Amino acid sequence: MPDERNRVKATKATANALLSDVRQYMDDNGYLSWSERDKKYILLGTNSPKSGLVDCPECTIGRIIMIRSKSTGKRFLGCTNYANGCTASSPLLQKARLRVTKTPCDICRWPIVIFRYSRNQKWSRQCSNINCESHKVT
Repeated sequence: MPDERNRVKATKATANALLSDVRQYMDDNGYLSWSERDKKYILLGTNSPKSGLVDCPECTIGRIIMIRSKSTGKRFLGCTNYANGCTASSPLLQKARLRVTKTPCDICRWPIVIFRYSRNQKWSRQCSNINCESHKVT
């Protein structure tokens, strides 16, 4: 009988997370591999995102990532589950220097953005979702 101390027990949450990743990102080139460092199965050889900012507040399957449009060069936030029908997206400030954090907004669960327009300004924080109630409270 194998050593019980080194065995990883799968919970329902980890099994469902792996299943949703397989449904979402597995393609003909992909395969499952055991990660000794993370102690979990991961998908290799696919277009799955390495890490997103926060979980998608609309579909709850994908992750919100920062995307740059190839045609216009503009930056926006979008869901990695776009191929399966999730339309969650939000434009970002184009002329500002900005950093997108992994901290979700308390109201709408979109990532918080830190930005400034010039070096003379202080960094400002706001929700990245333009339809969030926190923008209207100002």
